[in-house]
Amino acid sequence: MIIHFLDTLELSLTYIVEFCTALMELFGVVVLVYTAVRCFIRWLKHDSQLRLDLAQGIALALEFKMGGEVLRTVVVRDWAELGILGAIILLRGLLTFLIHWEIKNEEEALEKRNSASQ
Repeated sequence: MIIHFLDTLELSLTYIVEFCTALMELFGVVVLVYTAVRCFIRWLKHDSQLRLDLAQGIALALEFKMGGEVLRTVVVRDWAELGILGAIILLRGLLTFLIHWEIKNEEEALEKRNSASQ
């Protein structure tokens, strides 16, 4: 009886985590596509803040994707699979770090351009 309950609970948790992971991945894709379309339109208008907004959108999309990967670690059953997930999380974390560095540099450059034009 108790074993059946625990099996059902484990199966339910697996389905919930898989659904939430897919949802987080979907949010990341939606944010990325929305940002790309919006920034393309602004590129046509020669907006100077385009690079900053694009980098911020990509960073947000990566955060959603990384959240999905972290959730996926809850249902991992194999060390090899855990190693692959760890590598994915590490790479996405590195990309996020680089994008945040780019955001910081772009903000400083915009600030200097605004100060010089005044």
